[in-house]
Amino acid sequence: MNPEKRREIYRRLCAANPNPTTELKYRTPYELLVAVVLSAQATDKSVNQATAVLFEKYHTPQQMVKLGVAGLEEYIKRIGLYRNKAKNVVALSQLILERHCGAVPQNREALEELPGVGRKTANVVLNTAFGQPTVAVDTHIFRVANRTGLAPGKDPLEVEERLLKFTPPEFLKNAHHWLILHGRYVCIARKPGCPECLIRDLCEFRKKTKA
Repeated sequence: MNPEKRREIYRRLCAANPNPTTELKYRTPYELLVAVVLSAQATDKSVNQATAVLFEKYHTPQQMVKLGVAGLEEYIKRIGLYRNKAKNVVALSQLILERHCGAVPQNREALEELPGVGRKTANVVLNTAFGQPTVAVDTHIFRVANRTGLAPGKDPLEVEERLLKFTPPEFLKNAHHWLILHGRYVCIARKPGCPECLIRDLCEFRKKTKA
């Protein structure tokens, strides 16, 4: 895909949604971190339902550690893998208190040292909470990048590296959100919504669907 086509894709996505953001509900970097850890293999909707109640009382690392694993499980038991996630959230909260004075670290290395936090989660927090130009490649972004020809790669890391390399700088901060929303609601896995896609004529997917 040539640079002009790639730029036009982002220009259209930007025009349609100038200020995209995550669909997870949060007020602070810590709440976002917890929500993203809980969202692994779960829907944002299910996480938001749980955290709407949880964050009313427990929204700091100190409070989460005091709540404990068993206590947290009661709030998130409708989320997949909730037992392991509860252990990770309490453990990462403890490490944030011990190593970072209670504040969510703003660099990838420190974030990835926290239990339950991998590269994708770290990228979401760095981008959404701290405005850093990172791209968190989930299944939606991986599919869109490969299907459209925007940044094809054999694995999430390769797609991430290509998106960082080829995305025009002025679009990099929001690229993650545009692509995930496009994959979630338009360029879906089973049958992409090509007829209503605003970048249909720019996309290099050969098997476009019809109305």
